[in-house]
Amino acid sequence: MEFGRGLVSLMTVGIWWWWLMREAVSDPQTNLLIQGCSTYSPPNLSDFYSNLNDTLSDLKTQLSDNKRFATAQRTRSTGTVYGLAQCRNYMSTEDCVACFNTAQSDIRNCSSANGARVIYDGCFLRYESSSFYDETTGSGNTAICGNQTAAQATAFQEAVNGLLSDLETATPRTNDSYAAYKKEVVGGGGATVYGVAQCVERASASACKECLKVADGNIKSCLPSTDGRAVDAGCFLRYSNTPFFADNQTTDILPFLEKGGSTKKKAIIGGVVGGVCLFLLLIMLFVWHQHSRRAKAAPRGDMLGVPELQGPVNYSHRDLKSATKNFRAEYKLGKGGFGDVYKGYLKNGTTVAVKKLIIGQPNRAKADFESEVKIISNVHHRNLLRLLGCCKKGSELLLVYEYMVNSSLDKFLFGERRGALNWRQRFDIIVGTARGLAYLHEEFHVCIIHRDIKSSNILLDNDFQPRIADFGLARLLPEDQTHLSTKVAGTLGYTAPEYAILGQLSEKVDTYSYGVVVLEIISGRKCNEMKAEDVTEYLLERAWTLYENDKHLELVDESLDPEEYKAEEVKKIIEIALMCTQSSVSMRPTMSEVVFLLRSKISSLEHGPPTRPAFIDSDYRAHGDSSTATGSSASNATASISHFSGR
Repeated sequence: MEFGRGLVSLMTVGIWWWWLMREAVSDPQTNLLIQGCSTYSPPNLSDFYSNLNDTLSDLKTQLSDNKRFATAQRTRSTGTVYGLAQCRNYMSTEDCVACFNTAQSDIRNCSSANGARVIYDGCFLRYESSSFYDETTGSGNTAICGNQTAAQATAFQEAVNGLLSDLETATPRTNDSYAAYKKEVVGGGGATVYGVAQCVERASASACKECLKVADGNIKSCLPSTDGRAVDAGCFLRYSNTPFFADNQTTDILPFLEKGGSTKKKAIIGGVVGGVCLFLLLIMLFVWHQHSRRAKAAPRGDMLGVPELQGPVNYSHRDLKSATKNFRAEYKLGKGGFGDVYKGYLKNGTTVAVKKLIIGQPNRAKADFESEVKIISNVHHRNLLRLLGCCKKGSELLLVYEYMVNSSLDKFLFGERRGALNWRQRFDIIVGTARGLAYLHEEFHVCIIHRDIKSSNILLDNDFQPRIADFGLARLLPEDQTHLSTKVAGTLGYTAPEYAILGQLSEKVDTYSYGVVVLEIISGRKCNEMKAEDVTEYLLERAWTLYENDKHLELVDESLDPEEYKAEEVKKIIEIALMCTQSSVSMRPTMSEVVFLLRSKISSLEHGPPTRPAFIDSDYRAHGDSSTATGSSASNATASISHFSGR
């Protein structure tokens, strides 16, 4: 009996001791880093609060079920609330839920805002009235630095740089969690620095990499502080000389790191041999594939033979005629470079935009229509206009797109709604357009060069976020489109000179056009119009003159409130636009580099000052005064080449 009582007492003491130890090591890491609230209110507060409560409840349930990442959304009659929560993967379930509870309490301080976010060392919580799950970089990206300087500053800085470099390389490659944790010994003193990198799990690998690149530019400003953090909409980066996760929780990131120059000779030889064998195998498979498809293949077929492409919805011609009231004039939204666009109401109540294509060489266009439209319909990005479906009947080729209630950007810059956009909205349009182009150029499985980027081809959704329209349609132009003697897609004033005059096509053609559009957004001026006070200068020339004289801000639209923007931010964006329009094609940045420059706090001039843009003299302008270049003669183009220079 005494033995039994002693055993019970010992077990009681053990449980009590375990509970004390559990409480001692528990750390939900609720150090608040960022809290932000939307400046807009939902239309119906009662429904919104109900949706928000249900969404937060769903998120907590998922996190309580041993998850570290959760999304949820609830809808009532007047709208939807989207929510996302994420904890650091090294945290226990109890600490994760405890951090979420703190976040849930703090985020309600935003009261009636239709969107908010809070970021802590241990977790992240955000809700919005529109979907944001794939967003990684946002306007609130920043660094939070400690106030103590490392004792061995040089050695500490080298250790941190190496640590962050490994984490940024490995994290986008982990696929399942987009998270990595590592510690690094500081040379000399034997101290240790700990680091973590994490992206939201709904991001793509390329978006995670882009976000961490911005975060790296921010967090490096903390060195040689002993701890630093970089936060963004979809990623988190931290280092510290104080451990914030257990030593046994580090990630084995070696499989995700590039091996570099230390690879052994045998591995190199094996890799080369294996590569050659794989190349020969691919050739054999390609020949077999082409042979098996030859009997039924279209002239160009399904580009790259991608089997996973789902293709657009095939609408009946009768349904589209009914939706647009037989393409009635009052349903016409506008006329683009590829045809008229009409507003339509489908039978299921969806509002769409229907484009009637006008394309030369109709036989070839019809042959390529289905394969090309199949590719375009699989381009999904928040800053690209979604192609819903198509219709082909006889000589008529129709495309069905999402309908954008706010129409096109040019209406807000120099049309009937001029002056309605504030600086924050303009900045979001500048960044969103860059992200859409970067996706077309580098992230979609086929590189798509738009060739006609201009303010009227940038549509605005309900939240004034940009959607690039008409991408991919230039692929339906004649194959030989590398000179004006055939046909150049593009609008003079926006089109890069090397393309308009010499027919040289690359992604940098879109970069040039983007730079011109950015200057229009900032100035509220059309690129191909002159004001009375500067009759000899078009917009690009005016911007360069002001830049040379360090008078950037004279370019800013007078309708903007100077209290809304920071002078240095505007100057930086003007310089980025001028970098995009440089005469040398190779010196223009890629669009992913543009996104990085816009999102980071790094000065654009750290990449070198922009060189003089490529101007086209007035003789050539006289040839290209119409809105769209659709076949100027070869003689005009040849005569104008002498006017194309960096002056």
